[in-house]
Amino acid sequence: MPSTRNDLLARLQELNIDARTVEHEAVFTVAQSSKLERELPGGHTKNLFLKDKKGRLYLIVALGKSRIDLKSLPKVIGSDRLSFGSPELLFEVLGVAPGSVTPFALINDKARRVTVILDADMMRHERLNYHPLENTATTNIGREDLIRFIRWCGHEPRILAVAAAE
Repeated sequence: MPSTRNDLLARLQELNIDARTVEHEAVFTVAQSSKLERELPGGHTKNLFLKDKKGRLYLIVALGKSRIDLKSLPKVIGSDRLSFGSPELLFEVLGVAPGSVTPFALINDKARRVTVILDADMMRHERLNYHPLENTATTNIGREDLIRFIRWCGHEPRILAVAAAE
């Protein structure tokens, strides 16, 4: 059984991570979540769950308004050709549904199957915003706390310039 939103928020509290969560209607796209940019400070994001030809899995985390070119991305991250992971694989590995992809879902990747790539431009923001395992809320977290949480989950995030701002 994957961790729930309540499990995640409790874990953040146990780790002494300052996080603020705002409830909202379910959002499935960056465009739908643009209203939240007025309510929560910091970088608003998008998350891509990708798989390469060899079956390696990647979580690409970038600013919502950035453009990610899936054709040039493999060269940047050192992978083969990339495609989106299926909803079934996403749930199996990260325990979330499409539309709720988030670095917080790494709490469910006990086998450490996912390579985490954080976009360098996104990491210039002191505060960042992600869904807390559900797309009916957004949690605001500090950049350094995000890295600490990802490491607590057993992953070493790579910070690379993977996106171009639009």
